[in-house]
Amino acid sequence: MDHQAFWIILPIVCACIAVLTSALGGRKSGSSRLPPGPHPFPIIGNILELGNKPHQDVAKLSKTYGPLMTLKLGSITTIVISSPDIAKEALQKNDQAFSGRTIPDTCRVFDHHKVSIVWLPALARWRNFRKVSATQIFAPQQLDATQALRQQKVQELLDHVNQCCSNGGKVVDIGRAAFITILNAISNTFFSIDLAHYSSDLSGQDFQELVCVGMELGGKPNIADYFPLLRLVDPQGARRRMAIYYGKLIEIFDRIINERVQLRASEGSNARNDLLDSFLNLAEDDNSDLSRDDFKHLLLVLTNFLIALLLGLTQHQAQLNGQWQSYFTTLKKWQRSEMS
Repeated sequence: MDHQAFWIILPIVCACIAVLTSALGGRKSGSSRLPPGPHPFPIIGNILELGNKPHQDVAKLSKTYGPLMTLKLGSITTIVISSPDIAKEALQKNDQAFSGRTIPDTCRVFDHHKVSIVWLPALARWRNFRKVSATQIFAPQQLDATQALRQQKVQELLDHVNQCCSNGGKVVDIGRAAFITILNAISNTFFSIDLAHYSSDLSGQDFQELVCVGMELGGKPNIADYFPLLRLVDPQGARRRMAIYYGKLIEIFDRIINERVQLRASEGSNARNDLLDSFLNLAEDDNSDLSRDDFKHLLLVLTNFLIALLLGLTQHQAQLNGQWQSYFTTLKKWQRSEMS
């Protein structure tokens, strides 16, 4: 029995030795070409060097290993730059060579990385997306043309606040109201419709929860990104949840696009002059390389930008509420001291 156990355990031990040898040997063979950095542990690398605040941990490590260092995060070799001069050299003078990036597993849902302006390599397809974004979305004349629309949405916010004040001093959720205002300003620029309304308790709330979930999934560390072999099993379920999030957004975009196509077919007019009309005009061009799926994924990218904007707004609002609370507490204390 002992003899059989020996021959069973021996291959396992040999396999472990081979893995450790290859990991350490690979590190040594490439050490002359890689910047310095902390010595990695087998398999997990330098993941334990990073805690809940990785930017602070990286800053501390840079004091020891310099402004250009190597970290091994799982099986992924990562080069960390913490110097403005080196960052300028990499991102400005050699931007073409460093334009590629590691694609998170959650961004591979629906092949998003293959048609996204964020993850595409800087080739012809990416340049085509950039051209559309520069001429149809972020062009100065396009932004100037929507100035009146933005003013209208701000006025609607003011009207909503005034109405709440006139109705017996109804409490106004400033965070929710600001979210609806920004969401409608952007949705009208894109589709000429409101996606949320102040009068409905549920309107906008579902969409806000949806985008917050997407932001959380995109920012949470995923073990499959550090150990690519685990992408097959998706141990944290991040890709599965992101597929649900992307699917709901694409369903919303599909419904809006279908309604506009039917409207254009019945009325024979394209006078709305929003982003959706611009895309449909491009799609009707025989020389256009943009498809409907391309536009939906472009909208996903813009929605993710909206998520970051709204998250920053929410954090700022929470900070502002705390400042007001501190102010009123101090004011009450001052009033009591004056009365006494």
